[in-house]
Amino acid sequence: MYEIARRHLGKVVAGAAMAVTGTAVAVAIGLPGVSVGQTVPSTVGGTATDGGGGGSGGADGTGAAASGAGAQGQAAAPPPATVVPPAAEGKRGVGGDPLTDDELARAEALALAPPAASAQQDVTGGRGPQRLGTRLADPVPGDASRRAEVRLYDYGRDELVTKTVNLDTGKVESSGAQRGVQPSAHPDELREALELILASPLGKGVKEDYEDATGKELTSSKQLWFNGDVYRTYRESKVPAALTRCGEHRCVRLVTKVLNGAWIDTRNLIVDLSARTVTRVG
Repeated sequence: MYEIARRHLGKVVAGAAMAVTGTAVAVAIGLPGVSVGQTVPSTVGGTATDGGGGGSGGADGTGAAASGAGAQGQAAAPPPATVVPPAAEGKRGVGGDPLTDDELARAEALALAPPAASAQQDVTGGRGPQRLGTRLADPVPGDASRRAEVRLYDYGRDELVTKTVNLDTGKVESSGAQRGVQPSAHPDELREALELILASPLGKGVKEDYEDATGKELTSSKQLWFNGDVYRTYRESKVPAALTRCGEHRCVRLVTKVLNGAWIDTRNLIVDLSARTVTRVG
């Protein structure tokens, strides 16, 4: 029974395919007395259709569909973009809002107040600690005052100094110093590291690479794009003797490139900002 049904189905499919093929051939070669573009009556599927009526209906339907699509496309077009200025920032944030520009300036001014800050040194050896960053401090339960945590680095003692400032009372509520803690480098530190590289004998290769890439002389760090971070000795398989104090000292590694141009590989030059030395690794 299965074999009979299979053969019958095969005949039906084959017959339908032949009918479609025959119609396609008939349309392709054309018939006498039938003009180009006129539809020929077909018996595909056992139902005759009127070529004239069918052709007319198809044409009308296509036009309506195109018209509808065009209307939808016009209706869906987005309005012209407008530039909306940012909302005015208040002097004081609320709750867990990020610190405003005024709060950041106030927190740093309070944290850098003399006499303690005056005895510290920044990355260039100048008076006052190196600023690393300021963030909103964790809230104190039952106290709505906003506090800021200011991170500083004293290059004179190689210490990370953290101060918590109450922005409502204007008082430094706590201050602590840690050695051997090296948070991410500040852009001012990276800039100083690049200056030290260019001023060192190892900077000769950087200048030569720049001239090869641009045909011009490298005379200023402003001609280079740069980024980088703290050099971690525990990530290295072999650390040169000159860099064994990195971690206690503040050391950084840079990546550099020509402004809008080629990369210049400086990853093998490590700058000890505390000792103000440049050492090649690898």
